[in-house]
Amino acid sequence: MTEQSSAPQVEADNSKEPGFAIQRIYLKDLSLEQPNAPQILLVAAEPQVQVELDVAVNPLSDSIFEVAIISTVTAKVDSKVLFLVEAKQAGIFEFANIPPQQLDPMLGITCPTILYPYLRSNVADIISRAGFQPIHLNEINFHGMYEHRLMQAQQAAGKESGATDESKIILPN
Repeated sequence: MTEQSSAPQVEADNSKEPGFAIQRIYLKDLSLEQPNAPQILLVAAEPQVQVELDVAVNPLSDSIFEVAIISTVTAKVDSKVLFLVEAKQAGIFEFANIPPQQLDPMLGITCPTILYPYLRSNVADIISRAGFQPIHLNEINFHGMYEHRLMQAQQAAGKESGATDESKIILPN
């Protein structure tokens, strides 16, 4: 009976079916700075908030990748920093039998889409724990961000110059 139940698993392992698995989701880095406290806390003005977002992919093996969303949230009052939050939400993803032309979009769109709600929650939580109203990051269209990066890469290849700062997405308040 044991042989019969293990036979379908062997067939499944040998199949060429595409596969995608989330191995782990974790908060890789989180920091909060209030460089002008306590004086800045006495200023009664509406803070200006700027959010920067970037996606990084790190191959761990041929089929396993770490994908991270890196964000920086800066709140300023009268051009002085009220607080600065830097967060890196990451995940380890495993791909099986995914065609190479589909792998890159999955790493640039699907994986960040899975990670983003965790990042939003962690950023709002740390800001709230610091004593401020939580900032809930807006929804992101990772497909549009991916297309934008492809266009930038094509332009950079044509000019043979590419600045890494240009790839960051800066979101308005």
